[in-house]
Amino acid sequence: MNTIRMLLVLMAVSGLFAFSPPDHRAEGYSIGDIAADFSLKNVNGDMISLSDFGNAKGFLVIFTCNSCPYANAYEQRIIDLDRKYKSSGVPVIAINPNNPKFRPEDSFENMQRRAQEKSYTFPYLMDQKQEVFPLYGAKRTPHCFLLEKTNSGNIVRYIGAIDDNYQDAGEVEVNYVEDAIEAMLEGRKIEIEITKAIGCSIK
Repeated sequence: MNTIRMLLVLMAVSGLFAFSPPDHRAEGYSIGDIAADFSLKNVNGDMISLSDFGNAKGFLVIFTCNSCPYANAYEQRIIDLDRKYKSSGVPVIAINPNNPKFRPEDSFENMQRRAQEKSYTFPYLMDQKQEVFPLYGAKRTPHCFLLEKTNSGNIVRYIGAIDDNYQDAGEVEVNYVEDAIEAMLEGRKIEIEITKAIGCSIK
């Protein structure tokens, strides 16, 4: 009798889990979610938050790093995106999500060197506690999240890749991020809201 009762209890509990709503936060943000702010250390030593950018209309948050060849292939395009859209109110906010214990090239000191060598025009932040990238749901480097600044908060408008050709900027056919930013700034619907990020897994 006790065995039967125990089985019934286990079935009831498993049923609760089976029909309980999924927690999409475990997978990061979805389109339309409000992204939480953060405070991360920049390569110049300052702590940076999205709230520091009072005149911004949005943000292009990109999880990237020094060590990944995909991130390196996109590096100049990331610099160009910041130069093109910062003046329109959509700056790049680059975040290194990797643990330098596993990727020594991604140490804070190497981030500082990289930013100086490449003349980064945007903040390059370290997710030292590795708390921000899982909140966003970043899986790869690079992985982009376009946020629109509103009175209700920073709303996620696009998630995914920068464009459709990491190998050759000259052969790109669809500029996902640029198209999304242009649509957001013009108040139009973003036609492609989610794409697959192509890059190295976060370490």
